[in-house]
Amino acid sequence: MFRSLLFFIFCTQIGIAQVSLIKGKVVSKNSPLSGASIIINRTKKGTITDQFGNFSLDITNIKNPKITISYLGHKSFNQKIKPNQKNLGTIELILDDELDEIVISGTLKPVSKLNSPIPVEVYSKDYFEGNPTTSVFESLGIINGVRPQINCNVCSTGDIHINGQEGSYTMVLIDGLPIISGLSSVYGLTGIPQSFIEQIEIVKGPASTLYGSEAIGGLINLITKIPENTSKLSFDIFRSGWEEISTDLGLKYNFQNKIQGMLGINYFNYSNPIDNNQDGFTDLTLSDRFSLFNKLEFDNLSIATRYFYEERWGGQMNWNSNFRGGNEVYGESIYTSRIEIFGKYNFNKDLFFQFSFNDHDQNSVYGNTIFNAKQSISFGQLIWNKKLTSNDFLLGLAFRHTFYDDDTTATYDDSILTNSSEKISLPGLFIQDEIKISDYSSILMGLRYDYNSIHGNIFTPRFNYKASNKNKSSTIRFSLGSGYRIARVFTEDHAALTGAREVVFLENLNPERSWNININFVKNIYAKQGYILNFDTSLFWTEFSNKIVPDYDSDPNKIIYSNLNGKSINQGASINFNSLFNRGLRVNLGATYIDSSIFENGKKFIPYLTENFQGTWKIEKKFNKSQYKIDLNGNIIGKMRLPRLGPLDPREEYSPVFSIINLQIAKSIKNNYELYGGVKNILNFTPSKFSIARSFDPFDKNVIFDNEGNATQTIENPYALTFDPSYVYASNQGVRYFFGIRWSSN
Repeated sequence: MFRSLLFFIFCTQIGIAQVSLIKGKVVSKNSPLSGASIIINRTKKGTITDQFGNFSLDITNIKNPKITISYLGHKSFNQKIKPNQKNLGTIELILDDELDEIVISGTLKPVSKLNSPIPVEVYSKDYFEGNPTTSVFESLGIINGVRPQINCNVCSTGDIHINGQEGSYTMVLIDGLPIISGLSSVYGLTGIPQSFIEQIEIVKGPASTLYGSEAIGGLINLITKIPENTSKLSFDIFRSGWEEISTDLGLKYNFQNKIQGMLGINYFNYSNPIDNNQDGFTDLTLSDRFSLFNKLEFDNLSIATRYFYEERWGGQMNWNSNFRGGNEVYGESIYTSRIEIFGKYNFNKDLFFQFSFNDHDQNSVYGNTIFNAKQSISFGQLIWNKKLTSNDFLLGLAFRHTFYDDDTTATYDDSILTNSSEKISLPGLFIQDEIKISDYSSILMGLRYDYNSIHGNIFTPRFNYKASNKNKSSTIRFSLGSGYRIARVFTEDHAALTGAREVVFLENLNPERSWNININFVKNIYAKQGYILNFDTSLFWTEFSNKIVPDYDSDPNKIIYSNLNGKSINQGASINFNSLFNRGLRVNLGATYIDSSIFENGKKFIPYLTENFQGTWKIEKKFNKSQYKIDLNGNIIGKMRLPRLGPLDPREEYSPVFSIINLQIAKSIKNNYELYGGVKNILNFTPSKFSIARSFDPFDKNVIFDNEGNATQTIENPYALTFDPSYVYASNQGVRYFFGIRWSSN
């Protein structure tokens, strides 16, 4: 009987052991994954798959076991083990799109982000939904190293700085085409709604070899959605506590089976004058704007059109349109009308043609200064891509024609003593070759030649090297490149138009040039718990020659423009960290240190509006059961040197360190609706109420000037100031709530 009892116990233990084994097979795209990690959550137990993707794992004495399966470059898979479950069957792991996005901006052709020799940062539309804004311009404030800069206290114009460099050095593209430039770089940025953006690609450093002038400091490429990937019908409406209202509508339609279309409508209105800082001026520019976007996809042709119209004004609280252009009540009023057409035609897999046309019409007044301008840009580019063994060639022919006319001295012709429109032709030729050294390293070399009808021959070369380890968890990239830019002062520098300062040109401005070195290192750490840690670090150095630096200091009543007789250096370092942890927690952190200096006549200067450091964060938590999502995001900006009116100006020479923090809570309902709301600028940061000098006397009627035109000290004007709204570094909007709703059809 004793032997029978031992036999019974032995068999029972075997039975329990068999029941406590869980088996399965791990594959990707129908191919077995060897070495995939299987971990039992909250324990140290685990195993890996064999050469056929099979695994067997002992889960004896573990209550409610849950396993995580992970593999290099793939999204983790979580599975709860049911009682008495013995076999999980075949488990398909999906490639992690965020590690291997397809990017275009670095090389002008689709390529895996991991394999791109150019460091490209990619941000999907989902990244920005945690901080809803009225335009792409505002939304970029939570990207490390990128800062939307407000340039005017009155009309809230702005540009986008990359690594502390002026906004005019940032090229903004739509689908790889130079749509936003020149005149539109001031007001065109706020007219881009987020509703038709699929992803945003950012290249930091010169990209003139592929994109020509204006890509001297970096580029931002807005990739629009493909009609077939959009919902049949969608809308997104939100309202802020300042009574800002933004509405996005989207519609997908079909003409025939081979023709798909996407229609996007954006309307924004803010018509509630607020003066919280009590300086007599609107804290935020009032705006009424409309944008209509349409995109069609044929077999070989993609073509998009956009119409944009806006009326905006800012100024003294009692201003209305009856005072427009007069000298009784100060206001800045801008009417903008803009048409864009852009697209791409594929002849075959190796040859395609890109084209764009935009027409920008601006009718504006700045106090009693009238500025009317018109700009039309036509662009065409034929690109041939051919792979030959280890070489991947790209050859391009480009032509750009710019028509520009305004009523300032910028287009005044001394020879005929009258205004004359400016026409510039810019044919170009570029070639690049990506040489594959091995499966883990490559070299890219490129050269561009442009002939500017005014400035003549311009050459821009570049060299890039990329190397990674065998599993591509570590990648280093080295970049060396040159850039150039042809400046347009009145279209790019709002300070030349607003306020009482006189604009002076000491010479005909030559194109600016730059040389840049960038070293980028990316490290992915694949944790056993199933999440991936991504570190992206860069060192950058840029030297400018012929730099155009507005001189506010030599004469407080003038802005003096000339090419720098010296050099300007912008250098620093940045680091980004992001990870998607288990249980719906996503963390994005970034920090950038910037050292920017100007050297001229043996002296060193710090340029205006260049922060010495910047930090950003975005922390997102999803609760799958309740369908709630919490998003905390924001930035911190270091000190910036600000333009003052002279040594007596009581305003601080440097801005304070400040932080903008935003919080959003969203709730999904039936996978179609999302309700969201939150608070922006939780810390209620606003610039000093004395940002606008002599806001009570915007036409300088009570200022006494000497024989040289300089303001003099009086009892009424002890600091010898004139009206000046250019002392600005952040928005005047303080804390405010917002709420909205998104909906899309299945």
